[in-house]
Amino acid sequence: MNELLKNLTEAVGVSGAEKEVRLLIRDLIADYVDEWRVDSMGNLIALKKGAGASDIRVMVDAHMDEVGLIVSGYDGNGTLKFSGIGGFDDRSLLGKVVQVGPKKLTGVIGARPIHLSTASQRNTVTKMKDMRIDIGVKDKDAASGKVKIGERAAFVTEYEELGVTAVAKAFDNRAGCAALVELLRARPYPFDLYAAFTVQEEVGLRGAGAAAYSIKPDAALILECTPAYDLPNKEDASPNVALGAGPSLYVMDSGAFQSPQLVSHIMKTADAHNIPYQIRKPGGGGTNTAVIQRVRGAIPAATIAVPGRYAHTPAMMINLNDYANVVKLAEATLRNLTKEVIRRDT
Repeated sequence: MNELLKNLTEAVGVSGAEKEVRLLIRDLIADYVDEWRVDSMGNLIALKKGAGASDIRVMVDAHMDEVGLIVSGYDGNGTLKFSGIGGFDDRSLLGKVVQVGPKKLTGVIGARPIHLSTASQRNTVTKMKDMRIDIGVKDKDAASGKVKIGERAAFVTEYEELGVTAVAKAFDNRAGCAALVELLRARPYPFDLYAAFTVQEEVGLRGAGAAAYSIKPDAALILECTPAYDLPNKEDASPNVALGAGPSLYVMDSGAFQSPQLVSHIMKTADAHNIPYQIRKPGGGGTNTAVIQRVRGAIPAATIAVPGRYAHTPAMMINLNDYANVVKLAEATLRNLTKEVIRRDT
């Protein structure tokens, strides 16, 4: 059992309320870094001083936040109105168990039962605005006494390993956070390494820009968990990435072209160390690369990601070998990173 992944995924850290996971990570890294701080947005930034062979500053980013829900009101029967935080497919919500607010009250996401629905309602996806969280109270006053508007709700999903795969909530991006914790536990790097466990990625990449501005790195590596669409389908189409095929490398997404010199360095490193990898199909989605690369007059930045099925749902699935290879590839990439690698002359 990977206890690091279990503890991180089961912690609660919906965007804008990442305190629980931040405190957990702080305690996990405190003995392996020279200093740490929390900025006003809630980013946890730690410094692991280098061995002195290089004077560059390198940032490694992994966002702490997860998708979830926010309480927006009450119905007279005591159920809670809510909105989504992060992107959701409404079909993934009905019947799911959630934990609400700092007291982690148990609730169930519900709507009109199928037995009482009309034929047209049964053939239509229930919208989030028509769903409610039921916390088992009888009226609005009882609900408002237990839960405040603006409190978050997170999914309840226990971490479980199924052979070489693992199922949990919030692999996006606790898998990246776990990988960064492992990098900090390793011996010092040639340069000063700044680890940024950032906030609010799921609502607009907000924390990473502030973190990068304060760190002033010469280069940045982003660790992520990227959606894998590799299940059988009727189309003659290649998957964007597949479980078990190795770390996913970004080239281009909806928000950024990755640094070509860094991507090339990562690929060469993988080949030299016999680490499998795959190129994520260019297209939609995005990572904190998009904001980090635009700070301080431009920062070379690239992403290494763990492929994960069922992103932005109450349960994701990853391949544990992919995760282990992300850690190996990220560490090897950093140990061979030099000024010459990140320089772009043409």
